[in-house]
Amino acid sequence: MLDNLISNRKFLNKNPAPDVFLHPKCRIPLQVFIGAYVAEGRLYMFIMQRLKPEVDIVFDLLNAVLVAKPESTFIKSLLFQYRERGGLSKKQLEGLYHKAAKIASISENRLTTLEAIIKRKPTRYKSAPPAPTPLYTKDEQAGQMLTSILTKYPAHRRVLFLKAKYDNNETLSTLELNELKKFNNMIAR
Repeated sequence: MLDNLISNRKFLNKNPAPDVFLHPKCRIPLQVFIGAYVAEGRLYMFIMQRLKPEVDIVFDLLNAVLVAKPESTFIKSLLFQYRERGGLSKKQLEGLYHKAAKIASISENRLTTLEAIIKRKPTRYKSAPPAPTPLYTKDEQAGQMLTSILTKYPAHRRVLFLKAKYDNNETLSTLELNELKKFNNMIAR
């Protein structure tokens, strides 16, 4: 049995749409197959199971709004996603609430229950992006040493090379910084 399930591509296929086990009469999702994996010769399956499949406020509200507004593509897409995935996100539920609140035939009790479902879902906040940092920060001490050496000896080739490297935002190695310090000390005497 296990080998048959493992060889079945349905469990190993990484299909983005999960398999949904629907109620035979009203087509309400009872269980949603999320994924499976095999470890140590055992098959582990992840299935989301509905708490009370006979009471489904979201499905009832979707159908009621669809009856009131059959041309609404937003409600049609929510209903399709609810059937496929077995649930809706917090933002989608809020959109359903706003649509359903405008319809007079929907009872206040169902709207209150939907509001409780919305409040129970977690709110995800996006953090502010970090401030951009420069890729290269110039070493001010090295820049001062370069200018002081070049004021005294403006044709010094090695220092001119290091100055060009410094101006092009290239990092100076520790050997080059030691050379600058040595030249600066020679000039200071």
